[in-house]
Amino acid sequence: MSPDDAGGAGARSPGLALLGSELSVLFRRRRTWALLGALAAVPVLIAIAVRLSSEPNSPGDGPPFLDSITQNGLFVAVTGLVVSVPLFLPLTVGVVAGDTIAGEANLGTLRYLLVSPAGRIRLLLVKYAGAVVFCVVATLVMVVAGVLIGAALFPIGPVTLISGDTIGVGGFALRALLVAAYVSVSLLGLSAIGLFISTLTTVPVGAMAATIVLSAVSQILGALPQLEALHPWLFSDNWLGFADLMRSPIGFETFGDNIVLQLGYIAVFGALAYGRFSTKDVLS
Repeated sequence: MSPDDAGGAGARSPGLALLGSELSVLFRRRRTWALLGALAAVPVLIAIAVRLSSEPNSPGDGPPFLDSITQNGLFVAVTGLVVSVPLFLPLTVGVVAGDTIAGEANLGTLRYLLVSPAGRIRLLLVKYAGAVVFCVVATLVMVVAGVLIGAALFPIGPVTLISGDTIGVGGFALRALLVAAYVSVSLLGLSAIGLFISTLTTVPVGAMAATIVLSAVSQILGALPQLEALHPWLFSDNWLGFADLMRSPIGFETFGDNIVLQLGYIAVFGALAYGRFSTKDVLS
């Protein structure tokens, strides 16, 4: 190995070690598992409620895909995501993202994390990466829980899409993963906002609450037709736009628009978080 290679490996290893430590701490917390358990309970409760219902759901009643659950249990996973995107998923992401920096400051461990070779930029990146991993895990937990409970309580078979085309179980599994990816991407902007807010305070509960409130405010603004010109700029604008993934052929236009929107929020609030954190006096 050349000196340059050795230097590069040495420069990368502290960041990877810090990321591994962050993920280990995050997923060892009881709070994290409680949040994931609550999310997994959403599709389970939906499936049980539909199973115990004495009357079939009429098309158009309730959230999208609810009326299709009795015909195919695979729709439990998608229905669970539809129900959770407006409230439950943003709430859990707000808790994790709001705790990133403020939680360390509150515990008095922040200054120890900033000791070389960690550094402030690397710490911010690692904390945000941890929040991103949680977003992915949270959506996958809901999909897996939905598929399992759906298979246990309802028949499983070929799936009829919104476009009227029929695909096999394997094809639907791929689309369910695409929907999970779409939802995970949708939460990245909110995670960046939570990271920034977390740099402003040493009280993690305050950062969590502010992040969750902003999520609600964005959705309220998005529901007002008088503010239609503002809607494309709201980070929640495309949260429920994954219906195109349930058509044949698959439409990726909304997915692409959502990625661009979330990247914009990541850039803006990532820069704000760095600007705040790089000049912050860390006393604890």
